[in-house]
Amino acid sequence: MVPLLGQPFLAYQLALLREHGVTDVILACSYRVDDVRQALGDGERLGVRLRYVVETEPLGTGGGVRNAADLARGTIFVLNGDVLTDADLTAMRHLHESRGSRTTIFLVPVADPRAYGLVECDPAGRLTRFREKPGADEPLTTNTINAGVYLIDAALLDRIPAGRVVSIEREFFPALIADRVPCFGWTGAASTYWRDIGSPAAYRDAQIDLLTGRVRSSLRPPGSLHEGSWLAPTVRLGPAARVQPPSALGERVVLGAGAHVGPLAVVGDDSQIGEDARVDGAILWERVRVGRGATLRECIVPSGVTIGPHAELGPGVVLEPHAIVPPHAKLSG
Repeated sequence: MVPLLGQPFLAYQLALLREHGVTDVILACSYRVDDVRQALGDGERLGVRLRYVVETEPLGTGGGVRNAADLARGTIFVLNGDVLTDADLTAMRHLHESRGSRTTIFLVPVADPRAYGLVECDPAGRLTRFREKPGADEPLTTNTINAGVYLIDAALLDRIPAGRVVSIEREFFPALIADRVPCFGWTGAASTYWRDIGSPAAYRDAQIDLLTGRVRSSLRPPGSLHEGSWLAPTVRLGPAARVQPPSALGERVVLGAGAHVGPLAVVGDDSQIGEDARVDGAILWERVRVGRGATLRECIVPSGVTIGPHAELGPGVVLEPHAIVPPHAKLSG
């Protein structure tokens, strides 16, 4: 639910699904479900129909899917909830159907796959093995990793044990391979964008990629484009205040006299940037207060934070919600 350019992250996944004709979506939830419902509702504003299945206890990547299986029919897409991509899901479906596959997994080649589990395929693209993160002294057999987007024959979900924690990567998929169920990998086009946003640095990078157009999406920030930056209609700029593109400012954002925001800055709804303050490459959520003359560079500032006058936040700093940074404080990542 973290915001990307003023939209909940899941909204980008729902927009991607809608673009490829998928409008019936089940959210397998276990944490802060009320927050998800409040932000996304029934999905109507995003052009989809949302249904919620709630886990009383977290069931893992496979158990959560199994918990929602009773609502699933036919061939279904399954997406990890922390993956930003513009993958051509229609092309993925075409490959799935043409190969007679019962499970197709989006695979991404990466420069250094040791931080991930590897997925091996034979020359025909059939999955042959899931391999845990290799050690530094182990040879690499492939550079392709599981990208967290799957096409699965819903009937196969009955093979996942119900009511317990199950890993879809370590248990379900390897069992299908062992039983010779037709399973294939799909790598998409060379220009396909993919990023796991599960770390603060990757989360900030995803915002920059959206601002610069590196990732394609039909979802746009609130407001309209003005001289290369997205500004909500209720943004107020004081005398000599400047927004340097590309940046995105949400509803009711106020920039004091001489304030400078951007480039590559995101400022959430109801935030205030004080006189002569500088926000450069920083991600600010809602209701942030930045004092006069403060400087924020390449940091992440969650909702409700107050930053005192002339404070300095450097690259890599990540604050907690509602934190208070004293005047003249200097924080580095």
